[in-house]
Amino acid sequence: MSMITIIGRGHSGTRAISRTLWESGVFMGAPLNQSSDLLPPEDMYDACRVLARFVQWKGDLDWDWSALHTMEIPTEFTDLIHRYLKSVLESTAEHKGWKIPETTLVYPWVQRLFPDIKYIFWIRNPRDCILNRHKTDDLHDFGIDYPATEDLRRQRAISWWYQYKLVQATPQPANWIEVRFEDFVLKQDETLARLEDFLGIKLVKIPVNPEAVDRWKTADGESYYDFLAPAMRKYGYEIPGN
Repeated sequence: MSMITIIGRGHSGTRAISRTLWESGVFMGAPLNQSSDLLPPEDMYDACRVLARFVQWKGDLDWDWSALHTMEIPTEFTDLIHRYLKSVLESTAEHKGWKIPETTLVYPWVQRLFPDIKYIFWIRNPRDCILNRHKTDDLHDFGIDYPATEDLRRQRAISWWYQYKLVQATPQPANWIEVRFEDFVLKQDETLARLEDFLGIKLVKIPVNPEAVDRWKTADGESYYDFLAPAMRKYGYEIPGN
């Protein structure tokens, strides 16, 4: 029996891998919405707010998550996560898992609660991620402080950066793979082969839309902020002026 979860900010294309897993026979919990998120989400949202109490904002785009790695995880958090994952944890399916973007906000403690499951870190060019609204745009809704801004795209970019840095600051688990959404779309066979090797199961090939890549190029408004450059460079995304 194996358990799988997907880490990645909203609008990273995590729906594609969740659907792939579901159609490949992985039980992804029940019920699911059209984005293949496990519902209802309220317990997960509340778990995010519990963890946020122990995140220290140091000003600007700098946060300290170090306490999360060693402190005792509050029972309140554990109860919320177990309640949210009830259908998954009680399932006798050979392969099971879940997906909801807010898992990224609680990743350090989810990893400590479930150290042996398989983690898929799903990445997408932040310039595409921030084009549309998502629940996690305003981190204040989840108890996280960040620099005030009236620029909605900048707010989304800060959310993307926060979640990226949170993942980077967390010790990597034993079972970890990083996948770019763009590779899943444009190099699907090659990417599925990597995932099959990692997961140890055969995956179906779902329809994908190449036009989902680089939508920022035809979108109105700003989609790039300088603080995103290190992450974009790391994952091979085009940086203006380079």
